[in-house]
Amino acid sequence: MKVLDFPLAKITIWFIFGILLSYYCKPSIAIVGPIFIVGLILLCISYFTTRKNKKFNTFFGLSTYFISFFIGVLTLLFHTNSLQQSNYIHCKKAFETPEIITFTLREKLKSNSYNDRFTAIINTIGNEKYSGKIILNIQKDSTKNPIIGNIIKVKTTLQHNNSSKNPNQFDYSKYLADKQIYAQIYINKAEISINKKIKKDIWYYSGRLHSRIVRHLEKANFNSEEMNVALALILGQQQDISSNIIQDYQYSGATHILSVSGLHVGFIMIFINFILKPIPNTRKGSLIKLISVLISLTAFAVISGLSPSVLRSVVMFSFLAIGNHLRRSGSIYHTLLVSILLILLFEPYFLFDVGFQLSYLALFFIVWLQPVLKKIWTPKHKIQTTIWNALTVSFAAQIGTLPLCLYYFHQFPGLFFVTNIVIIPILSFIMIAGIIIMILAIFITPPLIIIEIFEKSIYLLNKTIHIVASFEWFVIRDISFNFYYLLTFYLFIISAVIWSKKPTYNQFAFLLITIIFLQTSLIYTKKEIENTHEIIVYNTKKNTLLSERRGKNITLFTNDTLSKNNILNSYLVGNFGKLTSTHKIKNALYFNGKKISIIDSSGVYETRIQPDILILTQSPKINLERILQDLHPKIIIADASNSYSIQKTWKYTCLKKNIPFHATSEKGYYKLE
Repeated sequence: MKVLDFPLAKITIWFIFGILLSYYCKPSIAIVGPIFIVGLILLCISYFTTRKNKKFNTFFGLSTYFISFFIGVLTLLFHTNSLQQSNYIHCKKAFETPEIITFTLREKLKSNSYNDRFTAIINTIGNEKYSGKIILNIQKDSTKNPIIGNIIKVKTTLQHNNSSKNPNQFDYSKYLADKQIYAQIYINKAEISINKKIKKDIWYYSGRLHSRIVRHLEKANFNSEEMNVALALILGQQQDISSNIIQDYQYSGATHILSVSGLHVGFIMIFINFILKPIPNTRKGSLIKLISVLISLTAFAVISGLSPSVLRSVVMFSFLAIGNHLRRSGSIYHTLLVSILLILLFEPYFLFDVGFQLSYLALFFIVWLQPVLKKIWTPKHKIQTTIWNALTVSFAAQIGTLPLCLYYFHQFPGLFFVTNIVIIPILSFIMIAGIIIMILAIFITPPLIIIEIFEKSIYLLNKTIHIVASFEWFVIRDISFNFYYLLTFYLFIISAVIWSKKPTYNQFAFLLITIIFLQTSLIYTKKEIENTHEIIVYNTKKNTLLSERRGKNITLFTNDTLSKNNILNSYLVGNFGKLTSTHKIKNALYFNGKKISIIDSSGVYETRIQPDILILTQSPKINLERILQDLHPKIIIADASNSYSIQKTWKYTCLKKNIPFHATSEKGYYKLE
């Protein structure tokens, strides 16, 4: 690939490797810092040596990549807020006892059934200054409606984010930690004290602009359901969209249009360039166009709330606009690389954001693969050409993002190409009309006739999406897909595209090697599955749930055989498993020579069985000290069906007797291998 000949490409790759090493290995700054300084000295020496003798070019290149790698390592470390002593994570007392905490509201999040949710920046805890981002949950019945920029004072405790307590479930705690959010606050109206002084920063003005737009749209009697979709399409604000509409967009393969990305910013650039078309392409005229585009994109980012997806797209297209102004059409790959490098320098944790990964992969494959697909057929008519271009773009993006989507979401919308062909004409009108309406809504209430036309077009879009999504049998769900598959499938796709572009012997050999890698990953995964034998005690509050896995066959033990277990489904998909049978829980199980005894709400147990493991469920009324004397178990496991107060007593008893106690509500599921 010629793009790899571009020096910045290799620098960016090594920089990303540095971020990855820093993320997974968590090295100390005390170790990385001196190594970086030594590398910097070597870079300076190699630079001056190369100027005198070109034979040292290789040494200069290696020292450059070395420095790039460690810049990546240090960048992530410097952007990890938990490593800063001023971060609230180091204030242990705030997590244990109520403290007076002040914080500033930063961003409105999607509300749930009980709370309005915001992100906020900590100012002080007690009388000491602290920093860091938290999630604020305010009861919905609260009469006080805080706005972005409000400084709130409460007396409460910080609560750690809930980590995943069951296997193969989405780890919400890790997701928030990647956004530098380590705690949440839950408050009600009686606890809120709002300072009259408002912090008027860019987030405040962004929030005010957004509120002004919504207020003017509501005055124009814009239907709330369509308005919420419009705000998502134009401004990327998804907080108030109903779950049914989001599900329709997921099943139809059109979720990407609800998140502002390159598609939306691209529409804005096209629209701005169309307005500025009368300006001649002289040096002065080109500069006016560039400044206008950059100002417009920045204004759009502010109005849309400065969300990460918007910022990524705005940075990328800003570089594209600058490249066009400098008459450096060069390579779109270089523009992508520069934007990636710049974004990750300021926000290295974006690298682990699914949206960031999908947006850049989709754009890369559109630029790289779409021309190859386009050559397969040359339409004769303009309508056919338009449809074929839309199809090839859609397929290129889908091929590029498919392995990643399967890895994260385990489903595939089979009608994605139909969706994209049908919605692009509607979406084109909606984007152009929406931009005009949002600009008007900043200053005045838009005319009723324009609102009605816009509202009907969004209704038509939603209806079209719903019709496509109603063919649920085209949505393939619960696809097991692991990390080995992810790597080898991408190797195969990349080698196949390279070979199709230039079918030489070396490219064909590379393709065959990647097929061997792909087959190896399949065989290795199958062997790994066949050699697995384990029992899982799940963390469930209502029902007691255990499963025994032998290879891919999974047997479920539960006290309620009729209920559907979504927790088990995540385990099945994540482990290539198949549920073979469901049984009522027995009082005794045997596993790999170990005896497992289960005591439920009846409190009945057999003294003749001396179990290795004792499982307590459904809050049995028992004297645990006597049971420990009778049964002599090596470990006690209590699932989440037991009450908190009983578990606390059991934990204290086990501590006195020096017997390990595992509460799934505290430590998560228990695995016996």
